[in-house]
Amino acid sequence: MSEPSASGPRRALVTGASSGVGAAVAHAFGALGWEVAIGARRTDRLREVAELVQANGGRTFADHLDVTSAESIDGFFTAAEEALGAIDVVVSNAGVGIPGFLHELTVEDIEREISTNLLGAMLVTRRALPSMIERRHGDLVFLSSMTVVEPRPFQAGYAATKAGVEAMARTLRQDLEGTGVRTTVVRLGPTRSEFGFGWNQEILLRVIETWERWGFMRYPDMLEPEDVAQAIVSALVASSRAASDVIQLNPVAPRADK
Repeated sequence: MSEPSASGPRRALVTGASSGVGAAVAHAFGALGWEVAIGARRTDRLREVAELVQANGGRTFADHLDVTSAESIDGFFTAAEEALGAIDVVVSNAGVGIPGFLHELTVEDIEREISTNLLGAMLVTRRALPSMIERRHGDLVFLSSMTVVEPRPFQAGYAATKAGVEAMARTLRQDLEGTGVRTTVVRLGPTRSEFGFGWNQEILLRVIETWERWGFMRYPDMLEPEDVAQAIVSALVASSRAASDVIQLNPVAPRADK
């Protein structure tokens, strides 16, 4: 007898869901009729996302979430589970990138990247796992970056944190073998989002100039957040017999005849 797929209605939790990829993933889950808990520090933006998810047909729970705080994570999970029920999909999307040479970054900059990108993903996963293991069903999705395999200048801290996330995910695949919990890394190339909007103009120009010199900006095309959401959905609704360990997404080069 064939194993059931994971395509039925599910309860998902998305971190960093106030914009960009996180918001697009929440919208896509809503279109599937899933119940979606969305968290971020910008609660005003979360309300807009929640309205769109509900318009797509999903049910939402939205609240403040700071992934650098175990207390905030625990409170968010508890409230989300009371509102929606047991969470069986977690998308760890919250992240921050602070460009600069390592010796130019402040200690606070380095700590912020590590606490958000790496420690945050670990703490969220730690909170989610006991229930998933008990029910022998669940999906953990971690947003990563092409900087893990193709490091870029000015991103020493960011690349290191994403490499750490991928190492954690590989370890979890071993730790969780036989539990029914799947782990998927989604490794992204250039993606259109608000990720770099806060960079100051001077450092942004230095980054662009240096990346061009190293061949990292051969063409300006980017992935759209919806492209990423579609890839995540495809992995999550696949047969429970199959696991997408690593999904690597890059924008397609513009057609030469254009």
